[in-house]
Amino acid sequence: MGKEEQTPSESEWMVMEILWASESSMTSKEVIHELRKQNSMTPKMVRVLINRLCEKGLLSYTVDPDDKRVYHYSVTKSKEDCLKEKSKRFVDSYFSGNTAAAATNAMAALLQSFAMTDEQIRELEEILEKSKEQKKE
Repeated sequence: MGKEEQTPSESEWMVMEILWASESSMTSKEVIHELRKQNSMTPKMVRVLINRLCEKGLLSYTVDPDDKRVYHYSVTKSKEDCLKEKSKRFVDSYFSGNTAAAATNAMAALLQSFAMTDEQIRELEEILEKSKEQKKE
């Protein structure tokens, strides 16, 4: 599969958010129940999204030992890893490739698009410091 296929789409991301927040695996019925609290997505659509996420390798499943019709789903990729891949895809597709200049332009465009709180600025400064330290190593 290509890299684009390895990150969740916007709809798939909603399913992943539910599973990332869970401390254990979940059945499709449980995912549907949680999603219905915040979205009107049909149960059939949720199952389609879960299947796509399994095909992409972002979810894995085990079969319930007591009922072979029930699958328990769990994430195989962290939210942080998915965010990194999604960000890289964004830079690659909207800022002409994986160059330092493109990455800088992407970051500048994002930062200029909204007002940041003092806490967000501190977090960004910490990220930049970690990046500087990694570069030195």
